[in-house]
Amino acid sequence: MAKLANVIVTAKECKNNHKRMIRRFIKKVKKERIVEEVRNRKRYKKPSVAKKEKRIRAQRTRLKEERKRQRTQQKRNRNN
Repeated sequence: MAKLANVIVTAKECKNNHKRMIRRFIKKVKKERIVEEVRNRKRYKKPSVAKKEKRIRAQRTRLKEERKRQRTQQKRNRNN
């Protein structure tokens, strides 16, 4: 079942700045991966292919987080 994503940007949180509202809306949509979901649903994808892509995407994010952790650790070591 697909997750329900309500992306709301209020004028109050953007201080009535329309350009800021649009930027914030786009940022929230990207974070929720709404556009990516629509693109993926355009064509049928075999379940095995979908699982493989999901596994590869998860591996990339793990590696990215690990590199980020290592960089912060190196910065801490340099400062001490």
